[in-house]
Formats: sequence, structure tokens, C-alpha cells
Amino acid sequence: MTITGRTRLMAILGDPVAPLRSPALFNQAFARLGMDAAFLAFEVPAGELPAAWAGLTRLRNLDGLVVTMPHKEAVVPLLDALGPTARLTGTVNTVRRRPEGGWEGEMFDGEGFRDGLERAGHPVRGSAILQVGCGAAGRAIAHALARAGAARLLLHDASPGRAASLAGLLSGTYPGLSVAEGRPETMGQDIVVNATPLGLREGDPLPLEVSRLRPPQVVADVIPNPEETPLIAAARAAGCAVVTGRSMHEGQARLAAAYLGIAGWEG
Repeated sequence: MTITGRTRLMAILGDPVAPLRSPALFNQAFARLGMDAAFLAFEVPAGELPAAWAGLTRLRNLDGLVVTMPHKEAVVPLLDALGPTARLTGTVNTVRRRPEGGWEGEMFDGEGFRDGLERAGHPVRGSAILQVGCGAAGRAIAHALARAGAARLLLHDASPGRAASLAGLLSGTYPGLSVAEGRPETMGQDIVVNATPLGLREGDPLPLEVSRLRPPQVVADVIPNPEETPLIAAARAAGCAVVTGRSMHEGQARLAAAYLGIAGWEG
């Protein structure tokens, strides 16, 4: 890739950025599509986003941004407009320039997760699902699962009140969904979802008890790197079908690319 004065820029904002797959994924797509564009990674610590934002959004050759932890909620008040899922969840993972000026954002983690799950052959409709983790990505995932017709959704989060708050919002938004918060019981679930960051770092504890996992349960993780987290390894050892974080990452990248105006992403 040759970067010139005409090269258009996109970037991902997060902390840490070393494990991220987005720069390689987007730059490979740019090369395949013959685009004069480059995708960068900017490590912005928690609490520093407003200061970084003030400079980044003044770069006239910057066309869009992907936002990852810990900034998916913090970016919301910095934007001029929000898409429907961003308004519903209070979170954003993709930002683009508005034709009339300013910046708008949308959240694709949830639909990306659902897309990856269903492309792997595991339909959501009618399923009983345990989801552990109700943070920024978790809220988007829960909404996507509800929209896709999940029958039952059991939510758990280590932060007091977070799962109950999300359960209340979902029950009011999707009247056909049976939703509750409680202990992360895997028995009786068709799909088990880890929407926490546990597994990202070596030595992290497991996000849930794995001894009762049994086929034909499906176990899905949101962490793309390492792709085989301890949870995924334990689920495979138990004979369960698995969907790794790579599937979610590739699913949300497809949606983000369309939002950012990158035509022909899947060739």
C-alpha cells in the first residue's frame, strides 16, 4: 500500500489496540477493492476520548471511525446524530461524517453477532439463550437476539443492577420475549453467550461455569483475539458447537463497511 496526499483515512479508537483485527481486515479489503484508503489504530485511554475527538474530527481526510472498548458509550455525547440501534442501546461502534456536516454513529455489535451466529448454522428464532455480560456490546447483542425472535433470554452481569435494567428495557420493547435476570445457569439453554471481556487476557477467570455444558448446546464468544478463549476450549471439550468472536467481528465489519460506504466488501 502506498499512502499519498490523496489517501482517505479511517481508524479504530480503543484501548488496548494491539489485539485488534480491524486494521488488517479493513486494509486487506481496501487492497482487494482497489481503494486509495488506509485504516489505522489509535490507542486512546479511558477518559481521554473528548480530547482526542476534538483533534481527530478536524482532519478533513478522515472519513470514518470504528469505536471499541472503552469508548462505545463515551462517544455518544460527542456525536451530532445517532442511528436507531445506537439510540436504543446508548452505545456506538461505528461513526461517519454526515453530508450536512458533523458526525453520526450507529451500533453494529449486536447484529454482527447475530449474523455470525446464524451464518454458522445456529438460528436465534425460538431459542432459549443465556447471555453473560450486559455492557455496551452486551446491550446491543441482547437487542439483536430479541429482534431475531429469541424465545427466552436469561441475562447475567457482575455489575449490580445492570442485567435487571437491561431485562426491564427488553421486556418493554419486545413483548413476545420472555426475559429475566439471574444466575448464569447453562442447563436448559440452547445458546450460551459470553458478552464479557473475560478471556481477552491470559489468566482471566471463566465467565461462567462450564461443567454443565452439554451438546447440542451452542457456545458463542465475543472475543476475536485470542479466537480460542478458555470458554471456547472448554465448550469444544464438552462436545458443544462453538461460534468464536471472529464470526461476530466479521459480521459487524460487514455492516460497518456498508455504513461507511465501502462497496463490494464481500467481493
